[in-house]
Amino acid sequence: MTDKNKADQLASHKKTHIHDTSSTAQRSRLLERLRLQPVDTITARRELNILMPAARVKELRDRGHDIRRHLITLTDDQGRTHNGIALYFLSTSTSTSTAPAQAEA
Repeated sequence: MTDKNKADQLASHKKTHIHDTSSTAQRSRLLERLRLQPVDTITARRELNILMPAARVKELRDRGHDIRRHLITLTDDQGRTHNGIALYFLSTSTSTSTAPAQAEA
């Protein structure tokens, strides 16, 4: 199994297929991934099929999820460097060790 296939399986909730582009399905995939690990904008677009991750994060926050953001620099698949990419993670009161330093809400 390739790494991409593993990522797709981890990201897809049992009831949401990766090709389902409804907002509900995208929120479900994003929340499922965030429960496993932080996710950045580029990865959310590429692996989770979420065109506008920031909008889905806002919707999840509006539903009461404490999602934080840390800005990072990443290189995309074409070798281009992007500054200010959002890295999203779930904030938990019991464990802050997985949260990147200097995170923003």
